Amino acid sequence: MSTVRMRVAVVLVAVLGTGGGLVAAGPAAAAAAPGSVLSDTILKATELPSDIARIATGKRIVYYTTDVNGTVISASGLVLTPKEGKNNKTVAWGHGTTGLADKCAPSGNLAVFWPEAVAAVTGLLKRGWTVAAPDYAGLGVSARLDNTPLPHPYFIGLSEARAVIDSVRAARNLDRQLSTQYVVDGHSEGGQAALFTSELAPSYDGDLVLRGVVAIAPVSNVDYLAPYIPGTPNQGYMVMALTGLATVDPSIKVETLLAKPADDLLPVLESGCLVEILDRYAPLTAQQLLTGGTLPQSVVDKLGRWDNPAQSPPSAPILLVQGTADAAVPYDVTAGMLLPELQAYSSSVELKVYDGADHEQAVFQSVSDVGKWIAARFS
Repeated sequence: MSTVRMRVAVVLVAVLGTGGGLVAAGPAAAAAAPGSVLSDTILKATELPSDIARIATGKRIVYYTTDVNGTVISASGLVLTPKEGKNNKTVAWGHGTTGLADKCAPSGNLAVFWPEAVAAVTGLLKRGWTVAAPDYAGLGVSARLDNTPLPHPYFIGLSEARAVIDSVRAARNLDRQLSTQYVVDGHSEGGQAALFTSELAPSYDGDLVLRGVVAIAPVSNVDYLAPYIPGTPNQGYMVMALTGLATVDPSIKVETLLAKPADDLLPVLESGCLVEILDRYAPLTAQQLLTGGTLPQSVVDKLGRWDNPAQSPPSAPILLVQGTADAAVPYDVTAGMLLPELQAYSSSVELKVYDGADHEQAVFQSVSDVGKWIAARFS
């Protein structure tokens, strides 16, 4: 365990005790509230993507959030503040998949601060908005009370949403000039996180006011997609999704669900990040990936339960952004399935389509449109 992680874990135990609940009273109890900042470090320009460093200052933070059971944990992320034209609004940026290992956290690894994420975040900063960019639970500096490693609950939407909301709280704790108003903007896994944030916010975000949600090529309808993934270049995502599911459902045994050739590759989840994971699993056949070549229907159903947004009413207007040439999140799933699922709640939902855009190009091409939409929500 790293020195930083050990220190965070010790602080958590000292503040919360070993019972898993908040201490009833006193200064320590106040410090353990979700959104409270344990530590923050001012970043040098060389520790931020160059486009962002030119227009913003950054802090790497460790803050309190909760897991899906409501137990307080710590998580890490970034708070980025515009150097010029700063106003009092906050946008939370939900990053796309980077991997499962701690080293895959964007706050500490420029290699996984994807170019499309830099473009999106730069667009937000140029409009004067402070950006809270969580790593999500289990990535970067993150700890449980018993000092055991905290895995990343990949694709577990209610975990992602908690990290997002509490990162906004943490940003306000660092800068009291920030108002309670916020918007969430996310891509892929982060788009899924944004949609889950809209569902969770009424019961979780307290005095914060969610003005809108932007979901760019968001993960949805995972139970529909799962049977089609084995034998395709995207099957590394399935391995990560099963690993994420196992963090919230102890009955999921990843090593049993995977065939031996796929089992043998599991160390790449700790040694590599997204690109390495996809590359290692891409050559496998369906039979080499999964025991029997398919997932049991019971597992598919559990993926749908934990990973699919639109299972409860959204609490804010939504902008869906989707490219028609997306091979990771198919256009037909977003436009033909997710959109009507959200509309069934009589919610304010818009779909912005970018013809010919793939999974990453949709982010680049939508920067201006997303900025205008968010500005309208804040005004």
